[in-house]
Amino acid sequence: MAVLAYLPLVVVRAMGRMTGHVFFAVSARRRGVVLTNLKACFPQLTEPQRRQLAKRHFVLLGQSLWDRAWLWHAPESVVKNRMVFSGDFTVFDDPSPLIVLAPHFIGLDAGGLAMTYLKQIPMAFVFVPLRNRFVEDWVMQGRNRSGRVRSVPRNDGAQPLLQALKEGLRLHYSPDMDFGIQGAEWIDFFGVSAATTYSLPRLAKLSKARVCTLVTRLTPAGYEVAVGPAWPLYPSGNVTADTVAMNQAIEAQVNISIEQYYWVHKRFKTRPQGEPPFYEH
Repeated sequence: MAVLAYLPLVVVRAMGRMTGHVFFAVSARRRGVVLTNLKACFPQLTEPQRRQLAKRHFVLLGQSLWDRAWLWHAPESVVKNRMVFSGDFTVFDDPSPLIVLAPHFIGLDAGGLAMTYLKQIPMAFVFVPLRNRFVEDWVMQGRNRSGRVRSVPRNDGAQPLLQALKEGLRLHYSPDMDFGIQGAEWIDFFGVSAATTYSLPRLAKLSKARVCTLVTRLTPAGYEVAVGPAWPLYPSGNVTADTVAMNQAIEAQVNISIEQYYWVHKRFKTRPQGEPPFYEH
């Protein structure tokens, strides 16, 4: 990957495109997950339309995989030339605690790197430990090439995150995954009941933090990192309403670029009691 970092972007993206097509063709299980998610969330689309979205999604996945070569190993000038920033970054000028809601888009890692490496903003983030320690070490080194990242294992709970916010770090937070119903509520996501953690409003309340969004999308020239304004009157004190608002904010971003959301994740794996399994495998 360190060697690939010096290849032209067009070559790296071509490799990613080929990888994505291969993934789509041979990975029946993950292809099924993506198609199932798209059918549930976008029933208005035809089957051919959903299949095209799924193919595009796999291509973007492949490209984001190989992009990590230059994101984590190329000179700073290369990374800088391939990043575009949009939105109002004055939200970071206020020293009060800030939680950055960064949904699982294809460019999630690129956005985190752009903020800590190029914008030089110290951040903490939650990670799920990988089974392969060698891969985990490489991923952690890449994400923290700036030296401004604090990695917190998910099982460590809320206390390290509250401490990071207290110390002035911004929390780069991605709660839009299915970790079961413990610590979660049944909240609709695109009209489908989903086990949704209510940790965002809880953390915001405990730390008295503001909340804004950060969405990173893959572009032909690299990535666009878009920062949203601080949410007014959040949290409201009603945990359920605040969790609904979180999902609605993510939905609004997904609708802008459906194929760039992380549909390979089994977002609806946990089901209400009595409901059949959502996925075939």
